[in-house]
Amino acid sequence: MMDTTLTESASAASRAAADAPRGPDGGAELYRARRERVLAALRAQGGGVALVPTAPEVLRNRDADYPYRHDSYFYYLTGFTEPEALLVLDANAGENQPSSILFCRAKNVERETWEGFRFGPDGAREAFGFDAALPFDDLDTQIPRLIANRPALHYALAASERFDAQVKRWIDAVRAQARGGTTAPAAAYDLIPLLDDMRLIKDAHELDTMRRAGDISALAHVRAMQTCRPGMHEYEIEAELLYTFRKHGAQSPAYGSIVAAGANACVLHYPAGNAVARDGDLILIDAACELNGYAADITRTFPASGRFTSAQRELYDIVLAAQQAAIDATRAGVNFEAPHDAAVRVLAQGLLDTGIIDKTRFASVDDVIAERAYARFYMHRTGHWLGMDVHDVGDYRERGTPGAQADAPPPWRTLRAGMTLTIEPGLYVRAAEDVPERYWDIGIRIEDDAIVTETGCELITRGVPVHADEIEALMQDARRGA
Repeated sequence: MMDTTLTESASAASRAAADAPRGPDGGAELYRARRERVLAALRAQGGGVALVPTAPEVLRNRDADYPYRHDSYFYYLTGFTEPEALLVLDANAGENQPSSILFCRAKNVERETWEGFRFGPDGAREAFGFDAALPFDDLDTQIPRLIANRPALHYALAASERFDAQVKRWIDAVRAQARGGTTAPAAAYDLIPLLDDMRLIKDAHELDTMRRAGDISALAHVRAMQTCRPGMHEYEIEAELLYTFRKHGAQSPAYGSIVAAGANACVLHYPAGNAVARDGDLILIDAACELNGYAADITRTFPASGRFTSAQRELYDIVLAAQQAAIDATRAGVNFEAPHDAAVRVLAQGLLDTGIIDKTRFASVDDVIAERAYARFYMHRTGHWLGMDVHDVGDYRERGTPGAQADAPPPWRTLRAGMTLTIEPGLYVRAAEDVPERYWDIGIRIEDDAIVTETGCELITRGVPVHADEIEALMQDARRGA
C-alpha cells in the first residue's frame, strides 16, 4: 500500500521547486561575460569604478505603484529583476578583491509575505555569479569605501538628477577623508556609449529571445485579424492582443498598443480607444510583447470587413512594395539610411501614380524626393533599432566622425551582422481638397522586425500574414469557421 503522506510531501516539494525563482535567463555565465567586457574596456581607459543602478519603483496613485520594470542597462549586465539594486564594477580591484558587486534588498520574511520572494545578497551572489553582494541599505556606507582612491567614475551622466545627487554625496563623503590621505575620483565619464555599442550587436541568446517574442506577437496579430468584426470597439481588439501575449508567456506589452480604426490610423501614436470599427474601415494595429526583457514590434493593417476596397488595396500594395524594397536594401555593409531611401523612392512613385501628389507640380519622382513632398503622407523614418527597448539604444550616425563638410552631420552608421531593427514604411492620407476623395482617411503601416546578416536580413515576425490576399483569406476562413 502506498504511503500517501510521503507522496503528498514529495508532490509539495516538487511544486515548491517548480515555483521557486530561478537565476538569470540565459544563465549566470552570460551576464558575467558581459560584465567582464565592461571591466576590460574600463581598464583600457585607465580604470575606475562603474555604477549601474536599476530603475526605481514609481508611484501610480496613493499607495499603488506602476507594475515594476527593471532598467535595461542594469538587466543587460546582471539578469537581475528586483527593484532597489545597484551594480558596481571595479576595474582597479586587486587579485583578492571583488570586481563585480551587487547591492540588493536584504531577505525579509515579513516583506516577502506581502511582496514575494527576494533573493537577498547571499542568494543573488550565488545565483547570478557576482563576486560579492551586499544589502541595498548599506549603499551610503559602502560606496564611498569602494570609490575611494579610484581614478574615475563611470555611470550614466545626467540621466537622473536623483542619481547624480546621490553620486555627489558619495564623492563628498570620500573628500571628507582627504586629511587621512584618501582621494576621490578625479574624473567622471559617461558609461552609456560603451554599453550602447555592446547592446547594439545582439548575441545568440538575445536573438533567440527576440525570435520567440516575435512569434508570440505574430500570434496576437493573427488572433486580432481572426476575431475582428465591424461593430467591435478598438479596446475589444486590443484585449485579444493582450490575452495572447500573456497566454503564451510574455510578461507584458513592449509598449502601449496602437489599435486605430478608420481615420484614427492617420494618427501615428494613436492609443487603442473607444472608436467602433465600421464596415469599410481599415484597422491599423501596432502592438507587440516583451519577453524576458526583449521587445518585438509589429504593425499590420487589415480591413474590418475582411475585404480591402480597391483604393485601400491600391495604397496597401504600394506600402508593401516599399517595405520589400527596404528589406532588399537591408544587409551588413550598407548604411542605416539605405532601407529608408529605398522605401521613400517606392512611396514617392506611388503617390505620383495615384495622383495623391499632383503630377503637374513635379516632373519626376526625384523632384518629389528632393522637395520632400512625400513627407506630408509619410512623415516618419523606415526603421529604428530594436532590442531590450522597443526604440533601442545605439547611435544612428557614426559617433565622432565628421561629415564631408564642416557643418554636415556625421555619416550614417554602417549596418553589421547581429544588429536588429524594424522595417516599417507607411502612408497616411487625411481628407483634403487636393487629394482624390477615394483615398481620404486611409492610414497604412506595415512593420516587421529584422536581424541583419552578412547577405541580407532575417525577418522574425512573418508568422502573421503580410500580403493582402493572405490577410483576406485568413479573415474569411475565420468567419466561415465561426
